[in-house]
Amino acid sequence: MRVYSEDRIGIVGVNGSGKTTLVNILSQKLEPDEGWVRFYGKCSLISQLKLPENKRLSPEMASKFGVAVTWDENMSGGEQTRFKLAACFGNDSMLIFADEPTSNVDMEGIELMESWFAEYRGGVILISHDRSFLDKLCNKILEIENGKVKIYNGNYNEYSTQKAQERERAQFEYLQYVNEKKRLEGIAVDLKQKSKSIKKAPKRMGNSEARLHKMGNQKAKASLNRARKSIESRIEHLDVKEKPAVKEEIKFDIAETKKVYSKIIIEGNKINKAFTDKVIFKDAEFKIENGSKVALIGSNGCGKTTLLKMIMQQDDVIRIAPAAMIGYFSQDMSILNEKLTILENVLENSIYHESFARTLLARLLFKREDVYKQVNVLSGGERVKVSFAKILLEDINLLILDEPTNYLDIKSIEVIEEALRNYDKTLLFVSHDRSFISSVAEHIMTIENSKIKIFNGNYVEYLAKKNKAMDQGREGAEKQILILQHRLSEIISRLSMPAKHDDLKLLDQEYHQVLGELKKIKVSLKNKREYPINRVNGIT
Repeated sequence: MRVYSEDRIGIVGVNGSGKTTLVNILSQKLEPDEGWVRFYGKCSLISQLKLPENKRLSPEMASKFGVAVTWDENMSGGEQTRFKLAACFGNDSMLIFADEPTSNVDMEGIELMESWFAEYRGGVILISHDRSFLDKLCNKILEIENGKVKIYNGNYNEYSTQKAQERERAQFEYLQYVNEKKRLEGIAVDLKQKSKSIKKAPKRMGNSEARLHKMGNQKAKASLNRARKSIESRIEHLDVKEKPAVKEEIKFDIAETKKVYSKIIIEGNKINKAFTDKVIFKDAEFKIENGSKVALIGSNGCGKTTLLKMIMQQDDVIRIAPAAMIGYFSQDMSILNEKLTILENVLENSIYHESFARTLLARLLFKREDVYKQVNVLSGGERVKVSFAKILLEDINLLILDEPTNYLDIKSIEVIEEALRNYDKTLLFVSHDRSFISSVAEHIMTIENSKIKIFNGNYVEYLAKKNKAMDQGREGAEKQILILQHRLSEIISRLSMPAKHDDLKLLDQEYHQVLGELKKIKVSLKNKREYPINRVNGIT
């Protein structure tokens, strides 16, 4: 493969297919067993597992990405990712490799990242399970499947369409090949039978008559044999089409459990929470109706996980319907016991027989002896699937999920999406995956300024309303700028030619005050123009 300066390549493939290995080989962090990689310039690598090469940033880059100038191990996951990005973009590289750059980053951070990658004048090769991110940035998709790579032109959505058409075409060509081979084999068998059925001359015939009969039969038989060999030759020269591999699909079955009849399933009133001098909630309140699917979104550190923990701990200010039975998925997957096997983990609190548990695990592609693997040897994606299996086997009617798509490949995410769309009970989840939120959520819960708000509508409708409010706010800001500029002109005029009753000291104070307000509004307006909300399903 060759990578050009205008290439924006997204690498996709199932968990364990070799995406990170390929990036490490291409970025020359890992030697291939065979072959070579050659660079014509400098490259940078953004890795979730490795420290940045530069642990000190220029003040300008640190300011642009909202991080400290010096690397600190105690930074949050999102801050560490932003630091790595700042170090990478400040490195003057011709090619950037990025391994899951959106992990642990909030939506504002992802949008900032997208704007930087969009303006970058160099090649980009990135691994991501964020379909919106791949759609926004990529002009090529590299798929890793069964140890081979194939490049598709277009973003992830266009790749998905091409892949589906490719599968349909392969299935069609295979069926055509099978049918044609069967038809020709049938003709060959018929010709062989006809050749065998040609009778010898009857014993009662005379010698001369029998000789004539034999000559005719030999000609007919030779003709049939030639035709049969011709058909067999055609069969040998058929363009052989291999049967398309049928991939094992992950399936989730969410069993029926006890229903909740309360109209409100979770309610919070006068919620206050602070950590030292940082206020998380101040007199916040919310209500989640029974049967609703709610996505909880907000910037890093706004209190999303804190709120979920308060619900799970049944804090005094949180009321949960008495019949509610919660299944909770946390980012640290703490519900799993690493010393136990997969099967032992899922059966720990299961209300179902082992046979049902094994069936569910098989649908998650844990089959036969795999169920006896200990959790501590599993990959991140495998642990997520085991966690889901354990939750679904418990007696639950309320699902609470904290970043459920972390570590999962795109196909697994799409399967979970479908299962949650069909889930007919209450769902509350935290996610920064915009495609996942768009697909599953029917209501949007936000945490802003220490308050909790719920929008009754899906993510696309939420973005449309938010953009409308931003447009109105922008118009109001522009009007305010005109008013302040007019007032500034008046003050400057009076300062240059003061009247007798003018107090120059007060005018000078007002001048600096108006100038500060004007600067503040202009900076706010500039940020809104530079980092607008992304497009989702065609709505900006």
